[in-house]
Amino acid sequence: MTESIESKILRRITGKKKGWVFAPSHFLDLGNRAAVDQALSRLVRSGDIRRLARGLYDYPRKHPDFGEMPPSVNRVTAALAEKDNLKIQPSGAYAANLLGLSDQVPAKIALLTDGSTRVVQVGNWHIMFKKTSPKNMATAGRVSGLVIQALRYMKQSNIDEKIINSLKRRLSAEDKKQLISDIRYAPAWIGEIFKQLNS
Repeated sequence: MTESIESKILRRITGKKKGWVFAPSHFLDLGNRAAVDQALSRLVRSGDIRRLARGLYDYPRKHPDFGEMPPSVNRVTAALAEKDNLKIQPSGAYAANLLGLSDQVPAKIALLTDGSTRVVQVGNWHIMFKKTSPKNMATAGRVSGLVIQALRYMKQSNIDEKIINSLKRRLSAEDKKQLISDIRYAPAWIGEIFKQLNS
């Protein structure tokens, strides 16, 4: 008996770690788009997976007391970028949070992108994709892009010794080298901080 597309998809999903975020495009080698969409809808109804937004699902982590856990923001943004074949660069409060410079995960997640400007709602989060210049995207996906965006958000007047030391501890020697090789993409005042982080 041939295995149904639904059970093939479920087998692939359960082969991943709980918390995996995915789109129908992850299964197009198993069947056409309509068949994949129908199979995913049935898996949502059976409770095996969860629909997060249009065309976006996860294999939810479950807590013994609290039930289904919210998805990881990083996994959601990575899956959205992969789904639409976009380059993304975390910015604003989200970039500062990823670097440990802020404890709060903002409800509005700001991402710079080479794609179109739009907002995707996932649970309580508003994930904003903001089309930006090629220069801002030159360091996308690299630690230098993250540091540039976090420092921009925090503003030059608020950068003190505590923040510099926190970054020094957090960034590896390799990361710090990357900052220097990307210094030309940073505003002058952030370039000076890159040099301080390497001193």
